Amino acid sequence: MGLFAFLSTLFGFAKTPVKIVVLGLDNSGKTTLISHLKDEGNTQSFDVVPTVGFTVEKFKKGKLDFTIFDMSGQSTYRGLWESYYADTDAIIWVLDCSDKLRMSIAKHELGVLLGHRDLAERSFPLLFFANKMDSHCALSPVECMQLLALEEIQNKPWHITGSNAISGEGVDDGIQWLGDTLEKLRTARK
Repeated sequence: MGLFAFLSTLFGFAKTPVKIVVLGLDNSGKTTLISHLKDEGNTQSFDVVPTVGFTVEKFKKGKLDFTIFDMSGQSTYRGLWESYYADTDAIIWVLDCSDKLRMSIAKHELGVLLGHRDLAERSFPLLFFANKMDSHCALSPVECMQLLALEEIQNKPWHITGSNAISGEGVDDGIQWLGDTLEKLRTARK
């Protein structure tokens, strides 16, 4: 470790590297959320195009040095998700809380994810963004939690927060929880 890296760590300036997979059905706002995080809130809705396949973004926020895998939520690309499970430190799941009809699909996909051999026995944080809270027909985070049966998740810390990825409302609160939880898990493993 170099002198600068040592001093940065000693004085708390070093960023913790984290690999995060961002999942959710298509049109839930995953890419908009990532753009908001990456650009410190300068996101404009017309700058964001839907992800085809996946993209990788790297940026720093708070105490974290993010490598984020933005996975397409279209049904033809969901098979790619599992390729990124083994090395992930956390998963962010973005829900379109204005789309009640597709909550059962989201619940099914979440069940597949949680039962996957690379994730089933591991403890890692799951952060859920109940996105598009500004919609007049939006479900509350509690209603989303109930529809997805999140209370049944036993061996992983999870959190759900309402969000609007365009304005950034709720995004920083969720990322703060994620950073704190990752730090607690790393400390517990030492």
